[in-house]
Amino acid sequence: MPLEIERKFLVTHDGWRSQAQRVIVMAQGYLNDVGSVDSGRMRASVRVRLEDDVARLNIKSRELGATRQEFEYPIPVEDARALLALCVGGRVEKRRHLVRHAGHLWEVDEFLGDNAGLVVAEIELGSEAERFVHPDWLGIEVTTLPRYYNLALASHPYSRWNADERGPTAPKDN
Repeated sequence: MPLEIERKFLVTHDGWRSQAQRVIVMAQGYLNDVGSVDSGRMRASVRVRLEDDVARLNIKSRELGATRQEFEYPIPVEDARALLALCVGGRVEKRRHLVRHAGHLWEVDEFLGDNAGLVVAEIELGSEAERFVHPDWLGIEVTTLPRYYNLALASHPYSRWNADERGPTAPKDN
């Protein structure tokens, strides 16, 4: 069973930009909504994503936290475009910047559209106990906060968050 062990953090400033090695433009949507997953009616999110000129279908279990089951399959780009038209909620658009730091690859997601202003960094690990160096641009961890999951951002984008949702975990201006 394929597992993803990923931790997610807010980004406090643009210091990562000079270390970015590649940028991938992404558009993604979900064939189910956050309500069906949160209620337990569905036990996984089903996502379609376009990454530049590559398309994938992704199924991720609904566990909250760093470790989840993840299944990902390449699909034809035209199929991905057709599936995106069937998605519920909004589309999540972002630029993913690949940044190497102290032996680990970080994915810094700079959200666009309705989620503009939100920047998060993710790191995939071999185990939940794996240690890693925190770059100076890394802010607080939001791995266990569902509102930062892309599935939630599709239904309730950052631009519609109230002051409490942005609260003490809100990113500083980049």
